[in-house]
Amino acid sequence: MPFNKSREEIKFRLRQESSNLKNYLKPPQALPVVMRPLLPVAKDVVEALRQTKFEKQIMPIADQILEHRFPLLGGIVETGPEIQWRKDYASAIETGTGYFRLVPYLDPVRAGDHKNIFELNRHQHLVLLAQAGLFSGTDKYWNELNAQLNSWFEQNPYGRGINWANSLEVAFRSISWLWLLHLGRDHFNAETKKKLTQGLFQHGIHLENNLSLYADPSLHLLGEAVALHAIGTLFPAWTESARWSGVGGRVVAQEVQRQIYSDGAHFENSTYLHLYALDMLLFHAVLCDSNPYKAKLAKMAEYLESVLGPARRLTYFGDDDGGRLFHPFGRQDQYGSATLATCAQLLKMDFVHDYEDLMEQAAWWLGPKALARPAATGGRGSRLFRDVGMASLVSGSTHILMNAGPFGLPTGAHSHADSLSITLRNGTEEILIDSGTFTYVGDMAERDYFRGTGAHNTIRIDHQNQATPSGLFGWADQPEVRIIGFESTDAEDYVVAECLYRGFRHRRRLLFRKREGLILLCDLVDGPGGGEHEVEQIWRTGEAVKLLQPGVFQIGESTTLLLPGNTEFSFDGWRSREFATKEQIPVVRQIRRGAFPVVLPAAISLLGKIEVTFNADGENAEFLFDGVKFRLGS
Repeated sequence: MPFNKSREEIKFRLRQESSNLKNYLKPPQALPVVMRPLLPVAKDVVEALRQTKFEKQIMPIADQILEHRFPLLGGIVETGPEIQWRKDYASAIETGTGYFRLVPYLDPVRAGDHKNIFELNRHQHLVLLAQAGLFSGTDKYWNELNAQLNSWFEQNPYGRGINWANSLEVAFRSISWLWLLHLGRDHFNAETKKKLTQGLFQHGIHLENNLSLYADPSLHLLGEAVALHAIGTLFPAWTESARWSGVGGRVVAQEVQRQIYSDGAHFENSTYLHLYALDMLLFHAVLCDSNPYKAKLAKMAEYLESVLGPARRLTYFGDDDGGRLFHPFGRQDQYGSATLATCAQLLKMDFVHDYEDLMEQAAWWLGPKALARPAATGGRGSRLFRDVGMASLVSGSTHILMNAGPFGLPTGAHSHADSLSITLRNGTEEILIDSGTFTYVGDMAERDYFRGTGAHNTIRIDHQNQATPSGLFGWADQPEVRIIGFESTDAEDYVVAECLYRGFRHRRRLLFRKREGLILLCDLVDGPGGGEHEVEQIWRTGEAVKLLQPGVFQIGESTTLLLPGNTEFSFDGWRSREFATKEQIPVVRQIRRGAFPVVLPAAISLLGKIEVTFNADGENAEFLFDGVKFRLGS
């Protein structure tokens, strides 16, 4: 054991491993008890959702699952008649049923890609089967549920194998099983109901003993605590339940204060993980007698609304992992719409959402009352979230995000080297995009590409990342990133920020002239004197690109990008819209080679018209557009 561990941590780990081994040798048993009816009556929700878009969407998915064709991580996993629950079907690697601590689940050579295994074993597809069984009134979905659960229990004894190796995955599966017992209380056979109840008891024992208090005190710990509290709250008859709900509740309270910045953003600085955290806390609030975190949840919801923008589509900054706390089906970038709709109903807040947005989550968590027709008046305009360093600039259907904050806490595990990167959506068009994540452990080169500086709309110097990758999850030599200035009016938004690393300074100034549909940007790059450097200003787009003339590019239908320096245009970029999927995209680079300082200007017209002249002296830049002079000062 490393010597830098505290005495408290050493004691905790010794107790933890002693209990784990004891339970491994003699799995805990519990008396069957009845689940407390705190969640909305399932038949009432089903009746309220009959003949809706939700019912029509889930029934074909349920029939697909009956064929053992599972929609996971942007693709379809076909298992055949017998599901091997510890097998990565992509690599055909399967691990055994040894003690869970000895399973090398982060080693793709020995265990395969754990993400592929974990997603199937979260059993969220079984919740959808239960919903389909309630809608259809037929036995085939319940029969399949019984068969899959019995198969899982046979192949995954308590404390044995990969599906016990990660406590957050135990938490996800626990939440699914809670929903299964709630939705199927009148449809499971007695043996399956007994196994599910017993399994939840064992999951509670495992969660309490393996909370990530020291191993991963981040989103993992929050999710584990939410699940432990839920088991204790919904099964109060067990002797351990009061302790579980108490411990889970206290850890949630502690982590809300530690993990959520005062501006509402989650401290791992990943927009996708922020969505995860918000869903976890919303579900926790549903099961609490009161909502002690309403102010924090409201700020989290406001941050989510700002990163979704007018299109209500999630832009990925930092890692995304393709999952979701509840109903992980449909387009990944639309998950935030249902969460925001849940916030509108639970927190009584004024967020724009569609009626359909209430069906995936809010109706099941809050009951038919949540299906009240939305009457929201709309977004809150441009905002700066200073703690996390995110600027959200909005005008009509145009949305710009600029990431100018530190790498995520506590270790930067889910951050990308994307400081000062921007994204841009113009109506329905994705003009500038984040490249996504694609993989965690499947391929180290792919992992480093998608999280590297070159995969983002920022500056790269001498082909180096802004930080040094440290294993699969982490960064060394992290940059110092700060917002220098932010101003927002009805006419324009102005952001100035800088990133310092390895002796380099990258200062980015961005002016958004709303009425003119004009974005002016200037990058100043400075560093140690002497020698030549190659500086790239990178533009990655989700739409088709056409070269109109040297340095002038049309993106999509009407957006024009002007780069007055040397440019390169290629289709060598990659984008991952959903975890485990990728596609090639066009990339434009403005390149300077020479001594510091280096100045790289750029102009974007959302209306297609672009005639801009540029003059700069390093710290100041002037753009002349349509006879009007715009100055971007230091």
